[in-house]
Amino acid sequence: MKRFYYIFLLFLTSYSSTAQEVFSVKYPSQADVKVYVAEYESQADLLVYKVKYKSQAGNNDGSWFFVDYASEADKKIYYVEYKSQADIIVFFVEFASKAKWRSNNKKHFFY
Repeated sequence: MKRFYYIFLLFLTSYSSTAQEVFSVKYPSQADVKVYVAEYESQADLLVYKVKYKSQAGNNDGSWFFVDYASEADKKIYYVEYKSQADIIVFFVEFASKAKWRSNNKKHFFY
């Protein structure tokens, strides 16, 4: 039984490390990815849904969980003011089913 517990714990740890956990930083130099928030869905590379729980976060599919500390994040993002400064353009959607990449050529920013 003890062995099963350790295998389960290992599986659970590896599952949580694949989640799309994001932290918003204060300065561009701290960021892995610079993000611009589009006004319209049609302008975005990625449609993002903010999940409430870490277990709901996706694996590079647009389901983001915002963590409290930078050390917990898979990616650190910085929100830029202008579209030309951004690595990717996102639009926040209201439903989880709408979260997706609209432009696959920028997926590499979140791997």
